[in-house]
Amino acid sequence: MNKALGKKGLKLFTALMAVTLIVSGCGSGGNSSSSKTDLKSVDDRYTVDAEKPAWTLDKKEGVTDLTWYVNADWWNTDFGKDVVTKKIKEDLNINIKFITGDDTKLNTFFAGGDMPDLLTIFDSNSPVVSKAATWALPLNDLAEKYDPYFNKVAAADTLNWFKLADGKTYGYPNYSNTQADYDSGNIPAKTAFVIRKDVYEALGSPVIGTPEEFKSVMEKIKSQFPDMIPFGFNSIGTGTGSLGDVLQDFIGVPLETKEAGFYDRNLDEDYLTWLKTLNAAYREGAISDDSFADDGTAFEEKVKSGKYATMLLDGTPQQGGNLQIFMSANPGKEYIAIDGLQSTIGNKPTLNQSGITGWMISYITKQCKDPAKAIQVFTYLLSDEGQKLMNYGIEGETYQVKDNGKIELLPAMKDLQKNNADKFKKDYRMGEFMFFGHDRDKALSEDAFPESIKQMQEWGKGKLKPHFILENINPDQGTPEARSLTAINTRWNTALVSMIRSKDDGSFDSTLADYKTFLDKNNWDKIVKIRTEKMKLNKEKLGIK
Repeated sequence: MNKALGKKGLKLFTALMAVTLIVSGCGSGGNSSSSKTDLKSVDDRYTVDAEKPAWTLDKKEGVTDLTWYVNADWWNTDFGKDVVTKKIKEDLNINIKFITGDDTKLNTFFAGGDMPDLLTIFDSNSPVVSKAATWALPLNDLAEKYDPYFNKVAAADTLNWFKLADGKTYGYPNYSNTQADYDSGNIPAKTAFVIRKDVYEALGSPVIGTPEEFKSVMEKIKSQFPDMIPFGFNSIGTGTGSLGDVLQDFIGVPLETKEAGFYDRNLDEDYLTWLKTLNAAYREGAISDDSFADDGTAFEEKVKSGKYATMLLDGTPQQGGNLQIFMSANPGKEYIAIDGLQSTIGNKPTLNQSGITGWMISYITKQCKDPAKAIQVFTYLLSDEGQKLMNYGIEGETYQVKDNGKIELLPAMKDLQKNNADKFKKDYRMGEFMFFGHDRDKALSEDAFPESIKQMQEWGKGKLKPHFILENINPDQGTPEARSLTAINTRWNTALVSMIRSKDDGSFDSTLADYKTFLDKNNWDKIVKIRTEKMKLNKEKLGIK
């Protein structure tokens, strides 16, 4: 899953600093908590059984109302209307009110003290994570008190990865992949360079590996398909879309120096060669100015309508529905993955996927009205039963199990997914409601992903490389280096766009030189040292030589 994940900028920095101050002042501090959380008894509701999930034992009368804040404006707040969440509502006897927002709204919860029952964020480097002991309940204690079956469905490596200094774990992510998961071959690639099939065939199935080949194909597309945008990429927003680390991974930029230290991939010569190539394409009209301003919705609409001739696309599962809509309406014109941009020095792709940190990190807050029911939600969604529901729906209603044990969507579901993706998404929500989801469960069925991205995933086999050593290596929030890094990230995002849109080589080089000077003036050497030290700790934690 795409992870994408920590948006930078002045607004974010201000909000996070406020969260740091507020969270730091709550409770006993991020590195300590009481030896045993004061949790109410549920003896009148059920008797805890380590061999049975508590949700199957709980006899609480009446529906439990839980408020769940998700720190993302795009999250679908419906609950109980589609097949997936309706089943969750029935099985757990709960009703969830979802609230969404951005980092500014997240800050208001801590400022006002009126916390939701559950809370999900997307930035593992946030002070909210490091100070979780001050505002969240430890999952270890909740499991012991209310639902020990949780420890059967939660991954021990993941729990250990998120353990704080007090020895307890407060948050649990989705798409937390270990080395064993990567080695299994069950994790599909989520990145691809794609081209419309009709365009590809009309141009004679060209190779687009070198900068010269790329520029030549862009010129031909512009000439032969004037109504299309020759090259597109994920929405940039306040980040780098798919033109930053995604492009770096695609051309195999190294993850570390030869001395096993932090490597500044943004200044890699191979990568800069490709940025200059994109600049040349931009000056020839192959890249639209709108692509730098489009938000996620605008980008998705262009994907749905096939507006881009080619794309460097990250998060193919998230775009699967949009790609399917275009594919179903335009047979023979669907997007297909090809090798695309390649390293100019012979490096192989090192595509990233979710690491052990995962993506969405969910917590149960200290103000939760019913922590027993909340940990039941965690256990339910992490269990095989919950994973099958979130991915495939209900056996007999949306899927069947074949003789070989593989799950297969029923014909009506396949038809709906293929020909009416919007209704499939709204009425069934399979593959979307993915708290605690995991890639390995996608391997249970050939129907886990829409047809529109299967060829892309096939292309990506053998190209994944875990980026574990680079996870959570940024300076701690609130430090001078963290403030410098925020400024540097913001400056790089601006510089990247400016370089690609430069009017000439001189402007490109000048922008790059200014960025390098900015690094020198903003604690870059100290940041590199901190990252190198944290990379070493990651290796020790994971046993990487």
